[in-house]
Amino acid sequence: VFRRSLNMPPPRSIFLIVATVGAFTSPGPPRTRGVHRFVTRPDGEMDPAEFEKALVAMTAFSNRYVKLTDTKYCEEPSVTSVVIRGLAEHKVTLGAPLCPCRFYEDKHEEARDGYWNCPCVPMRERKECHCMLFLTDDNDFVGESTDITIEEVKALTA
Repeated sequence: VFRRSLNMPPPRSIFLIVATVGAFTSPGPPRTRGVHRFVTRPDGEMDPAEFEKALVAMTAFSNRYVKLTDTKYCEEPSVTSVVIRGLAEHKVTLGAPLCPCRFYEDKHEEARDGYWNCPCVPMRERKECHCMLFLTDDNDFVGESTDITIEEVKALTA
């Protein structure tokens, strides 16, 4: 009776509008902040196939991001390789590429929080990479390289 006096549509049409708008604004399954997929085996070791996949993904991400932000890698390629490997390990064990160069009381909580997930907030806001993965030209350790191969990463971290 109250709805009729206000000329309100039945609740079903409101749901359809919301559902239709939601279909256009969020492609794919809904993503919930803080939910991560863990790919460690029961013995605590990483699945080699998942680690390989993450290593390739983190290398590709780093190569894209260094170009996007007009930064460069460290003059010592082993620094770049070790950081990329650490990001890949955290991607597999924590579900997010948590900065491998910091100490955390609770890594899982930090990964859920997202502040130190690569690229971290200081890097996105001020181009300050604690890991020395993405360096600006004014950094004493900046090199000339803006690309690293998966083979180089593997060879330098073996």
